[in-house]
Amino acid sequence: MKADRLLSVLLLLQARGRATERELAERLEVSQRTIHRDLEALSAANVPVVALRGSQGGWELAEGWRTQVPALEANELRALVMAQPRALGHPRLRAAAESALNKLMAALPGSMREEAAVMRERIHVDPTGWWEAGEDVSGLPLVQDAVMRDKKLTFDYIRADGEASARTVDPLGLVAKGSTWYLIARTPNGMRTFRLSRMSGVTVLATGFKRPARFDLNEHWKQSTTELEGKRRGYPVELAVQEGAAKWLRGWLRATPSGAGQAVPGEGWTAMRVEFEDLGQARFMVLGLGSRARVIAPPELRKAVAEEIGGMLAQMSRES
Repeated sequence: MKADRLLSVLLLLQARGRATERELAERLEVSQRTIHRDLEALSAANVPVVALRGSQGGWELAEGWRTQVPALEANELRALVMAQPRALGHPRLRAAAESALNKLMAALPGSMREEAAVMRERIHVDPTGWWEAGEDVSGLPLVQDAVMRDKKLTFDYIRADGEASARTVDPLGLVAKGSTWYLIARTPNGMRTFRLSRMSGVTVLATGFKRPARFDLNEHWKQSTTELEGKRRGYPVELAVQEGAAKWLRGWLRATPSGAGQAVPGEGWTAMRVEFEDLGQARFMVLGLGSRARVIAPPELRKAVAEEIGGMLAQMSRES
């Protein structure tokens, strides 16, 4: 877009002091003719760009003229460079964020621009976890548009338990927790939180809505997460685990040493207390460990694992 490019030319001249049409064209990946037209457009808009002839010539802003871009503190610069566009999830939003960051970098004074370049070479932030498939956030731009313009939103939603429903809501805000996006919306049944990866068929309606005057997104999210964590009871389990498997458990789950050391089979085993979400998750994980883990407690988990193994053996017997 020409307006974006004009701003980029202006910020580059402000940061560098003087630049040739060739340098600007290479930096912005356009032709020198395009840059020449852009400089003429800036001059027509009363921006004092000056052409200097000779071997050391080029274009520069008139002495003392600068756009009003406040100076950054060193810690502000580091925070800005470490803000990763990849965390936005959607390719279009990532590209826009990367473009905005590049424009800000171009507007920095020489010394700070050099420091920013060094930081980008030496610090890399990957917001995704290991072996994550990545969430489907294809509807994010539409949801963001509805949130910003106070327009009603319709979509199909699948809850965590698999129940599907059609929703029409008043979208009030978006929250990114890690690499997962959530929509906070007002529904006929009160405030609700929707995970974007479970939304499909997103449509922004022409109908608007009146935003609650006292709604504070940050406070609402803080309260919601506090309530959720309070309701999360967990499922503690006592396991006897071989040392190799114990290292794996410590890396992936909330696992601590257990006082049930007398229940371990022998050398090379350790007793651990592991926090699972529920019985189903505990059964699944214990089965995955196979002979490298034994259930000490609770008895219902030991019974559930035994029943699952019995069912697997019966199925294999029928198929053989």
